[in-house]
Amino acid sequence: MKSQIIKGLYIICCFVFANFYSQQTITGKISDENNFDLGGVTVINIAKDQKVSTNSSGEFSIEATNNDELRFIKTGFERASIRVLTNGNNPFLFVKMVRIAQEIEEVELTKITGDLSKDSKRVAKVDKGKIVEDAVGLPQPVGKMREKPAEVKQVLIPMLLGQLNVQGMYDLISGKARRQKRQYRYDDLQEDIIWIKERVEEEYFTKEGIPKERISEFIEYSFLSEPQVRMFVRAKNLSGALLRLEKTIPPYVERLKESKQ
Repeated sequence: MKSQIIKGLYIICCFVFANFYSQQTITGKISDENNFDLGGVTVINIAKDQKVSTNSSGEFSIEATNNDELRFIKTGFERASIRVLTNGNNPFLFVKMVRIAQEIEEVELTKITGDLSKDSKRVAKVDKGKIVEDAVGLPQPVGKMREKPAEVKQVLIPMLLGQLNVQGMYDLISGKARRQKRQYRYDDLQEDIIWIKERVEEEYFTKEGIPKERISEFIEYSFLSEPQVRMFVRAKNLSGALLRLEKTIPPYVERLKESKQ
């Protein structure tokens, strides 16, 4: 009888240890179909009912054993799942999530505060001017009303054909064309900086250690160090711009600390 009890305990211990050592920490990274990192994805181990979320870089880690099903859920994306095949290793999973096609109007917040109750109320506001424009069919301006700077080829090619572009030649020689291009670049930069500042509260930056008077400088820094920030600004995609802009906050704040030493 005693030998049978000892044998039973031995089998139980073997089972427990085998299960313990088969459990591993699985790490991975989630991105969308355009290879943009997806933060805030819920990762669920269905077998063990464990949940974690991806960080801003789309990375996660979760406990799992061989053949466990991991499910990935994020609003606006098709649900994805994958089976864990460890084979005695600690695999690193690369997961792609596909965005669900939706035909919705883009809602633009006038200010992002981080307070969900405030921001949700602002979403509900209606742009009455836009409704009137859509109703009567007012034409929208194409591009910006600017005098186009003279280009070398626009002056040189006509000259080779026997045609003289006097104004264009003067603009190039006098430096007017160069000054125009420089001014336009500056105007576009300021316009993009203002676009963010009009939609994001100053507290969003100051709580991260960026002084109020240096917010514009920081946004320009983010454009240079993370060009995708400005790409999303040009596309009028605030959430995409902020997601990339957040990556530039730590190095900028570090630069400020070093400059004060």
